[in-house]
Amino acid sequence: MAAKKKAAKKPAKKVAKKAPAKKAAKKKTARKPNAAFMKPVQPDAILAAVVGDKPQPRTEIMKKTWAYIKKNALQDKKNKRQINADDKLKALFGGKANVTMFEMTKYIFKHAK
Repeated sequence: MAAKKKAAKKPAKKVAKKAPAKKAAKKKTARKPNAAFMKPVQPDAILAAVVGDKPQPRTEIMKKTWAYIKKNALQDKKNKRQINADDKLKALFGGKANVTMFEMTKYIFKHAK
């Protein structure tokens, strides 16, 4: 049997590493709010009992509604998606004792013009 010759290992060439190219810094532009959400809407008497009677953008109405829910501990303890209505919210939710947080928006904006 013929003995196999081992190939002589050549020393690896040293390659100068280039510094990683810096990405061009993107200019952060201020996010523009959607004009439809920022347009003030007038709450009716039922919604005004929760958020106030002055015209407000839809975003503010939702913030104030959530503040009311959290202040009065109306969010279900086990299922946080469920909102348990008190007397004011029951009128707002069309007589339902509890709704999900996703349905809540539908019921609230039936009371705003």
